[in-house]
Amino acid sequence: MKFHGIYPSTVLPMRADFSPDWDAYAAHTAHCVMRPGIRGVLINGHAGENYVISRAEKARAAEVTRATVDSSRLVVAGVNAESSLEAAEEAKDAKAAGADAIMVFLPNAFALAHTTAMAVLHHRIIADAVPGMPIFLFQAHHAAGRMGFTPETMAELLKIETVVGIKEGGWEVDGYDALRRQVKHLRPDVAVCASGDEHLLACMVHGSDGSLVSLADLMPDEIVALDAAVRANDLPTARALHEKLEPLAEAIYGAPPGGRATARLKWCLREMGIIPNATVRPPQPPVDAADAAALKAALKASGL
Repeated sequence: MKFHGIYPSTVLPMRADFSPDWDAYAAHTAHCVMRPGIRGVLINGHAGENYVISRAEKARAAEVTRATVDSSRLVVAGVNAESSLEAAEEAKDAKAAGADAIMVFLPNAFALAHTTAMAVLHHRIIADAVPGMPIFLFQAHHAAGRMGFTPETMAELLKIETVVGIKEGGWEVDGYDALRRQVKHLRPDVAVCASGDEHLLACMVHGSDGSLVSLADLMPDEIVALDAAVRANDLPTARALHEKLEPLAEAIYGAPPGGRATARLKWCLREMGIIPNATVRPPQPPVDAADAAALKAALKASGL
């Protein structure tokens, strides 16, 4: 159960010239991770703009994170590259920087064409590059083309001995429960973590071993409390926490257009005084006036 628990998925604050602000990154990480009930942190995930930052920046993020959080917190480093060979090098960098585990994101090209053989080869090349390194799988959004794992692919990936957890980001509750049931049948030791920010309550009620979510950048204590309430079968408390979390979750992740979560997260973090700048790298544009108004209302509705 070492890898069970709640992990904020952090952003990478940037200056106006798009360069990383490492001091702000360290402060942001400490703010949401170094508090009771938080098991660790997911870095270089989608919230961390892992698709537009360089390999060197990902390695530096791992180094800064390890220097910021103490050994009581686990560091899970995202690995995201179109080339399996490049992804393997990112995994080596993360291990050298002191990460406790890696999370393997699939190449974006897999959204167009994705077979079980491709997925297994990608993960095996990475696993072989870092022998013994614990690995989290990432189940992609149900609308991400063919990127999501089929049950057949998942069964093959679970044969990789170093797989310890799954960030279930399918964003569909029935699909989440089907995956959870399959994994608990084949590999009950693997942590299935509900990670759809808008429906954490529903997935946690089905059963969850934790969560790796960027909403915990903003409301870490509430997500820890939600997880604890569900485990204690305290539904009234869980529902009350859901009502507090949901306005912000919907404004950040649910409001169209999709794919704008990082820009919205950074805007909220700046509004809260946690980071100094809300810059996101192109091709993502900054938050516009309409989005800003909706986010401000959601922050108020969620008590922030």
